Amino acid sequence: MTSNWITTRAWLLMLPLLIVMIAIIGWPLVDTVRLSFTDAKLVGTEGNFVGFDNYVKMLSGSNFQRTLITTTLFAVLSVGAEMVIGVLAALLLNQQFYGRSILRALMILPWALPTVVNATLWRLIYNPEYGALNAALTQIGLLDAYRSWLGEPGTALTALIVADCWKNFPLVALIALAALQAVPRDITAASMVDGAGAWARFRFVIMPYLAGPLMVALVLRTIEAFKVFDLIWVMTRGGPANSTRTLSILVYQEAFSFQRAGSGASLALIVTLLVTVLAVAYAALIRKSAGAT
Repeated sequence: MTSNWITTRAWLLMLPLLIVMIAIIGWPLVDTVRLSFTDAKLVGTEGNFVGFDNYVKMLSGSNFQRTLITTTLFAVLSVGAEMVIGVLAALLLNQQFYGRSILRALMILPWALPTVVNATLWRLIYNPEYGALNAALTQIGLLDAYRSWLGEPGTALTALIVADCWKNFPLVALIALAALQAVPRDITAASMVDGAGAWARFRFVIMPYLAGPLMVALVLRTIEAFKVFDLIWVMTRGGPANSTRTLSILVYQEAFSFQRAGSGASLALIVTLLVTVLAVAYAALIRKSAGAT
């Protein structure tokens, strides 16, 4: 009787939260699924039932395939750079030197900035007329004339990757720095006495303590990079010539710019499924990491 009452009371306490979650998550998701099987033109309107035609059209279309490649390329390059720079920054900030606390605090600032603010700052830096990057490169002689970094298909995606990396590498650095605090100093000192070099100490002494936390950071950042929208929308809106269009940008354009709500909803669910696969991989990696420790 007591156990049943505790269970009932727990459900009663969670009921308001469950109602809110159903209202703001469950119902919109169900309505999106319904909309994806129609040819509705505007969000909130009724359309004719078309079955899986929207899904087949989206998956077989060249736009989706090119956009998927662009999204994957952006995620792999940006997250890879963030992992490398973040670990290097953590190793530096783990050393004893004057002003370390100030430098640690300053490193958090890019990550603390809202993404829209970060995107606006970098758009000004890349400006082809008065951008700081063009001014610096021409003054030191690396450029003869100003370039439109966000206006050229060959440089736009790289410019976005740099902006995303600058904002998010502090997160990786903080995670790695926290993990470095757990490395026993006596083991590090013993490895130095045994003649281990810097690379050997990092690979065999430090890396085992970093592997689990870095795995979490890797998957979390991959998921975020895979569904990026605001950074790219503010800086390039998917241009030029769709060279920086990601899946989230394509969903927005399909549903709102082109006013094809049905196919936009199906594409949104496809992206959700892809992100869910990454989330499942994240959970599996977390369990594996926890089991290894």
